[in-house]
Amino acid sequence: MKPANALLEQTGTTIFTVMSALSLQHGAINLGQGFPDTEGPADIVQAAAAALLDNRNQYPPLTGLPELRAAVATANQRFYGLDIDPATGVAVTSGATEALAACLMALINPGDEVILIEPLYDTYLPVVKMLGGIARLVRLEPPNWDLPRAALAAAFSPRTKLLLLNSPMNPTGKVFTPDELDCIAGLLRQHDSYAVCDEVYEHLVFPPARHIPLMTLPGMAERSLRIGSAGKTFSLTGWKVGYVSGPPRLINLVAKAHQNLTFTTAPNLQRAVALGLAKPDAYFATLADELMQRRDILNTGLKRLGFLTLPTDGSYFITADFSPLGFTGDDLEFCRTITEHAGVAAIPVSAFYAENPPRNYARFAFCKQPAVLREALARLETWVTAKT
Repeated sequence: MKPANALLEQTGTTIFTVMSALSLQHGAINLGQGFPDTEGPADIVQAAAAALLDNRNQYPPLTGLPELRAAVATANQRFYGLDIDPATGVAVTSGATEALAACLMALINPGDEVILIEPLYDTYLPVVKMLGGIARLVRLEPPNWDLPRAALAAAFSPRTKLLLLNSPMNPTGKVFTPDELDCIAGLLRQHDSYAVCDEVYEHLVFPPARHIPLMTLPGMAERSLRIGSAGKTFSLTGWKVGYVSGPPRLINLVAKAHQNLTFTTAPNLQRAVALGLAKPDAYFATLADELMQRRDILNTGLKRLGFLTLPTDGSYFITADFSPLGFTGDDLEFCRTITEHAGVAAIPVSAFYAENPPRNYARFAFCKQPAVLREALARLETWVTAKT
């Protein structure tokens, strides 16, 4: 038989699937995969259920229902002062992962260079490679994950097509600072390059940090695509509703890519998400406040057990250095061990690097109920006590 796609044949099962299956096998508390363990707002769920019965279940428009595109444009203005045309500046996708693929398809030609910032979400690099792009990796270093400005500048070349920016960042929980964003924007303008901005955790930011879309900086609106996620904003990750905002010229290309990926997204979910985006400011503030309280529960507990935790200003995740515990294996061994013997699952941070990763960090998700986090900490304490 002739070989199939070489890149996909070399790609293993995602670490999230592996650790979730191991967690289920051992009855572990899954702090690995980033999904909440409670349902999203009842009114949004009810709106989606009711919309199934209103006889509008055929194909919606390719770029999304007008009411959702209008809601996305209004949210851009409301939260960030961005002027987005709902008719031509928004494309609705089947999740932010599809949005990411569509944005990269819209911009990359074979041989184009794409700057990626490590540690990076594991979808980024394979998609760039499948499109024929050449990845130029720039690495943030723990514990503070500061932007290495000289290394970033050196990564740019005349062949640089775009930079993919994830802020708030998975897995680090980093929120890029105004000075860092200025640096990135300046380099993009200097090299006439684009930005694809993965901002799915935009409303999950903890004071005093503040999320600033790169698109809001001078000269960036015409060269940026901004990705949002209803799943993250409304704790409805299984719905897989994403949206891209940007200049009409680029959104037109994103829509063409979307047409060849999924074509459209479930209309009842779109109508419900439109309702959600119109929620009062108190909803979005409470969402972040509650998540910050859960971060603090897990952070305090991990430090008490001897972990060295790293700063987390946004997202669902906290990174912890387990080397002070005296564990001699690498991060994959550590995560397997605590899943099997402590009954708590986490993700090895080495999964977020292309090569030569650090091997002493685990990523824990804190988007769980406080009682679940406390039980996970109690299980880890029993395991730590037993091994010392």
